[in-house]
Amino acid sequence: MNGLLKGMRPGSALALLGAAALLQGCAVGPSFKRPDTPAPAAYLPPNELQPAAPAGKVPPVPQAGDFEQHVALGKAPGGDWWMLFESPVLDALVHQAVASSHTLAEARALIAEAHELVAAQAGGRYPQVDLSAGAGRQQYGAQFLGSFKIPPFSYTAVGASVRYVLDYNGGIARSVEQRQALAQYQESERDATYLALTGSIATQAVDVAAMRAQIAALSDLLAEDQDNLDLVRTAFSNGSVSRVDVLTAQSQLASDQTLLPPLQHQLAVANHALAVLVGRVPAEWTAPELELAQLKLPRDLPLNLPSELVHRRPDILAAEAQLHAATAAVGVATANLYPQIVLSASGGLQQQGLAVDRLFTGSSTAWTLISGLTMPVFDGGTLRAERRAAVDELRASAERYQQTVLMSFGQVADLLDALQHDAGLVAAQANALQTAESSLELARDSYREGNSGLLQVLDAQRQRQEAQLGFVRAQAQQYLDTIQLYLAVGGTLNAGSPSSEVSPSRSPAVAG
Repeated sequence: MNGLLKGMRPGSALALLGAAALLQGCAVGPSFKRPDTPAPAAYLPPNELQPAAPAGKVPPVPQAGDFEQHVALGKAPGGDWWMLFESPVLDALVHQAVASSHTLAEARALIAEAHELVAAQAGGRYPQVDLSAGAGRQQYGAQFLGSFKIPPFSYTAVGASVRYVLDYNGGIARSVEQRQALAQYQESERDATYLALTGSIATQAVDVAAMRAQIAALSDLLAEDQDNLDLVRTAFSNGSVSRVDVLTAQSQLASDQTLLPPLQHQLAVANHALAVLVGRVPAEWTAPELELAQLKLPRDLPLNLPSELVHRRPDILAAEAQLHAATAAVGVATANLYPQIVLSASGGLQQQGLAVDRLFTGSSTAWTLISGLTMPVFDGGTLRAERRAAVDELRASAERYQQTVLMSFGQVADLLDALQHDAGLVAAQANALQTAESSLELARDSYREGNSGLLQVLDAQRQRQEAQLGFVRAQAQQYLDTIQLYLAVGGTLNAGSPSSEVSPSRSPAVAG
């Protein structure tokens, strides 16, 4: 095809270029379409919407009562999801973490890079224009010209050249589409980073509050151990108990004292993690004194419909963007099998000699129009193998997408089921704590009246301690499961603005 435009008028050649550009509306390869995904009416099967009734003669679990949560299916929380806990301290920690997160800043930079790569790739849709100018002196060799001799001469030239790749098969368009999909992937990754960061802050805040509650309970236990020891020592001085009771009380105090250092270490580790999340060095930052009572457990939890899950979770949207990019890659690989048509033109002014004033005259005008076609004939099967590989990657991406969707529904279902039973567990622990406290009071009264020994008091005290720690842990787990559910449904984040997160819910009265 070289020389196809030779002898053609410039106007006709430009008309041909315009007509060729109209051919670019057709792009080879498959067009992306979001795959069909499950759209169930509920997250849980009907037989799991309420806790199963106890079988046989097993006593029923205490009623959830004040610890119960309820899901409002089909609604979404207003504002940032962590605001449902109504804690100004938590809100301040989250905003501080978002403002100083290096991981989030990295994600934003990767988005900017991806969009610049889109712009760079899109530049291939347009003609490439270059300007050039030069001056020099030249002499041709005698062997090159034969008997004809040209003396050395000087020249000056200035002009422009245009090169245009005719994207008649849509290869360039598909490559731009691929870059756009990868940019969308980076945006979804940013959203996932934001969601994980806010979730980590809330989780660490609950961990800190739970550790503090357990340390407070253990401190109360140690104070009681000391009171028991003082009481036994007084009784021993009066001759009413033996030295065995004194040693028993001392042993109990020493044993309980070993429980405090591990909890204090866990609290320190949680505070250090919180410092890192808010972008501070642990040695230069003091964590706020968080208490579980400062976090209000949401009773009514707004939960998005199952059909909306695939449009909200950042990991699903990231998998969708990867599938889109893989689809476009098949088009790019397909376009590489077609001939490449390049249209080029150049024009300028050329003048023998270095007299620039004579350069800008009509007699110095020079131009060329050239078309070129490059067609793959034999490449050892490389191009077709690359296309087959792109098709295989497309299939793999489709399977990854579907698996991500299924795992997301499974995760939400697990958390809904967990939260459905958390209220019952907290109620049972509260009942156990109340019973253990009553038992401890009776044991102490009996010991004071001489009707029982110290071991009965210590045993009742141990049961009360276990019940109190169990109650704190059950409360903390209910908070943590609520947080995880908010994350599992995608928070309240609107793609594009990591400043508002979205999320939702769960509960015993799970509406699906």
